[in-house]
Amino acid sequence: MPFKETSLKIGGGSLTVYNSSFNTPSSTLQINNGVVASYLPPFSVNTNFTPGELRYESVSAQTDISLQNGAVVMRPRVTSGSVMLAEPRWFYDSTTNTMVINLINITSTELMAKEGIGTVQMMLVGEPYYNETFVPVNQNIILIYTPDATQDYSVAWDNYFKKTFTNQPGLTLTLTPSEIPGTGVPITYTLKNTGSSDMALVIKIFEVKIKSI
Repeated sequence: MPFKETSLKIGGGSLTVYNSSFNTPSSTLQINNGVVASYLPPFSVNTNFTPGELRYESVSAQTDISLQNGAVVMRPRVTSGSVMLAEPRWFYDSTTNTMVINLINITSTELMAKEGIGTVQMMLVGEPYYNETFVPVNQNIILIYTPDATQDYSVAWDNYFKKTFTNQPGLTLTLTPSEIPGTGVPITYTLKNTGSSDMALVIKIFEVKIKSI
């Protein structure tokens, strides 16, 4: 899990840690088989992964920038929409029919905020969670991204999911037509294994603790 400590000048805004236990979470993600089971521990129906986030809120630019689930996303406060500045490490390999999803859980001992110049100190907690399951031919993986209505980055994630999983041999992506990104509603993505063999779905979960900012 690559990470580093870095100094940031927070001019005209603040840097805040919203850990994965924060109420209300900025976003959640479900990964299930569309029938009865989740691919996330504890593998029960409707299991939500809550990534938490490290968010910079610019007062002068009226813009929020969030590090969440391995991606850096940005949204203006005065208009709708969002954009992904740095992508998470997810990928699908059509040659081996393998999908890898890396999830990052941001934790801290308390709610933290900083103005001015600070040093973000973080550490990897324990061993990363690793699970590999096989999705049979013509069966689905269902991704459900649920944004926080006040911090909606679903347009950025929607563009990323389409870019990563569209036009891939052996994989078909469909969306629920009534669910529109950027409107605060959960967005459902159906990924169908249309290859000639079972698809290997690899899920890794890293817990990163923010020690101080």
